[in-house]
Amino acid sequence: MSILKIENICFAYDKKQVLKNISYEFEKGHIYSIVGKSGAGKTTLLSVLSGLAKPTSGEIYYDDKNMKDTNKYEYRSKYVGVVFQAYNLLTKLTALENVVLSMDISSKKIKDKKKVAYELLERVGLSKEESNRRVLKLSGGQQQRVAIARALSYDPEIILADEPTGNLDSETQKEILTILRELANAGKCIILVTHSDEVARMSDYVYQLK
Repeated sequence: MSILKIENICFAYDKKQVLKNISYEFEKGHIYSIVGKSGAGKTTLLSVLSGLAKPTSGEIYYDDKNMKDTNKYEYRSKYVGVVFQAYNLLTKLTALENVVLSMDISSKKIKDKKKVAYELLERVGLSKEESNRRVLKLSGGQQQRVAIARALSYDPEIILADEPTGNLDSETQKEILTILRELANAGKCIILVTHSDEVARMSDYVYQLK
């Protein structure tokens, strides 16, 4: 059964039709890649799926519930984790502080947030020492790991990632893809926007926007 489904989604921006009658289904335990040329509407679709953008028309269903009847803030802060292409981390904070802050915002009851944050950062390949560094002192690959840990901090069912390997070297890309595969195997629904053929090949399903 699909955890997320869109039916006949349309989106127009400044009278320009970006998405037209898009219908997709997404299930837990799989990785989905959304591909297409620049300007095809990939990032816009991700924004619609995350609840950050409202479609011009069409329906979105999360866990069989119409999103029109769902609290968008609760949806974004509890059920969907977003990994932005530019990371969107708070650079004055440490990696650990970025993850803990995300837990605070979600308002989910987590007994020992710092302990959970350390475990998440370790899970994505950061040591305790690296976790306590300010984000600006981390490499691009390390910042991407922090962004993934932050998206996982409130244990969402869906992870949306915009070009998660776009700024990374090939070795770091493989490591990030391994993390995403492990998350899918653990039951998460992973939806990626990508230009990378390698990322598309490792996905279970590829949806192409034209």
